[in-house]
Amino acid sequence: MAEIATIARPYAEALFKAAGSEGAKLKDQLATLSALAGDAGLRQFADNPKVAATQVFDLVAGVALQKGVSLDAKVGNLLRTVLDNGRLAALPEIASQFARLVNAQSGVSDALVESAFPIEGAQLAEVAATLEKRFRRKLNVRVLVKAELIGGIRVTVGDEVLDTSVKARLEQMKVALTA
Repeated sequence: MAEIATIARPYAEALFKAAGSEGAKLKDQLATLSALAGDAGLRQFADNPKVAATQVFDLVAGVALQKGVSLDAKVGNLLRTVLDNGRLAALPEIASQFARLVNAQSGVSDALVESAFPIEGAQLAEVAATLEKRFRRKLNVRVLVKAELIGGIRVTVGDEVLDTSVKARLEQMKVALTA
């Protein structure tokens, strides 16, 4: 995937420079476009040589609008450029790199908390506060329920992983017993 990352970097950096202080607002719009670009049907439509880039743009912008996301001019220009260059497949990576740039500017990191059970409300606030102390930075926490963890949580912040799940502990015990 290094190739996609290499392709995505100039797009993400250009949007970041153009965004200025509006980065957080544009990050949400780009995340919506990223989710849409991940749809296999849309990618198949966009790859059809009989379909013009403007038709794909109109479709994507229309679906985003139906989801309640009105595209900023900068994001619209990025989408047009991406489509004109046949780089729709790179849009999720562009969004990811742009989010990292915005987070770095604001001193915040994204944290994915995988849990066997839903975490909400006060419990989520407590977990977030504990993780912010552990990772020594402000975190945007997102929870993903994964029943196969059995219990506990697995936290991913950037390239750091903190795994306190029951599944991980059972794997450690298995390795220790078979060694």
